[in-house]
Amino acid sequence: MRAVNNLLVLYTGGTIGMLETPQGLAPGGGFEARMRDYLAAHRESPGIRWTLRELSPLLDSANMQQANWLAMCDAIVEAVKKDGHDGILVLHGTDTLAYSAAALSFLLLGLDVPVVLTGSMLPAGAADSDAWSNLCGALSLFESGVENGVHLYFAGQLLHGARASKLRSEAFDAFTALPRYREGQRAEQVPAVLTYCQPRVAVNLAVLPVFPGLQAAHVRALIDSGVKGLVLECYGSGTGPSDDQALLQVLSDARQRGVLMVAISQCTQGSVKFDTYAAGSRLRDAGLVSAGGMTREAALGKLFALLGAGLDVATAQHWFALDLCGERAQ
Repeated sequence: MRAVNNLLVLYTGGTIGMLETPQGLAPGGGFEARMRDYLAAHRESPGIRWTLRELSPLLDSANMQQANWLAMCDAIVEAVKKDGHDGILVLHGTDTLAYSAAALSFLLLGLDVPVVLTGSMLPAGAADSDAWSNLCGALSLFESGVENGVHLYFAGQLLHGARASKLRSEAFDAFTALPRYREGQRAEQVPAVLTYCQPRVAVNLAVLPVFPGLQAAHVRALIDSGVKGLVLECYGSGTGPSDDQALLQVLSDARQRGVLMVAISQCTQGSVKFDTYAAGSRLRDAGLVSAGGMTREAALGKLFALLGAGLDVATAQHWFALDLCGERAQ
């Protein structure tokens, strides 16, 4: 770990910088001035040198899309490689904060600087807001030293970018690293095609929970929409309606059509182990790939990074099964 000397604060919008409008809270510009005024008025605040860049358009993170992930990635790489920044703080809304942290964990592989994402549950300036404590806490991390890679900082906790999830919609300690079992071989070396140097494109991805009443027609309609990757949220250890031959056939056909399908557990403390039950092994035989104990956010972000790099399904499946940044292994 090393102290950061030239920090970029990348402001993407979110609650932390929202202002009241006739329609309710909305992202507001001019956050740099508000941040400098606060830090100047609180001499105990971290004294790290920083500059701020606003992404356009500023977003309520409920509107976050793949194109915004790519814009954040490009801005971060440019800040490091062109402008000489040695650390990045991303200010982001909380609704999709864990999704963006996971996606950036895979999009920025090989970029040897620390990237920390944070936000707040209440806007800066609101009574009893958590905005300044989260922001100053993140600045302190950069000042004292933080490991390279992507992290999520919230309510005093520094979390792995590809292991965090939002569990609470109102409490200040909204995020946590779920205690999910992780297993998987660590990739000995990440190839250039999977690093930040590789351009990415948008990918048609979907997430579908298994539930009593899920029909083959539901899945067929999703596959027919052109989906290239599917995260199937299975029961428990990776089970589903394995006596539904029509459903199994749709999954098998999708795999033959080149759709990469991965299975995660619906349980907050769970992981996929297909061989535990026959109901799991039949899903595996139909073409599903185990995501082990990966979160929904990590599985989706990893699919995006792999398929968005133009990998064929077999190659993407190979790398999905390996641990790239700590998302699968302890």
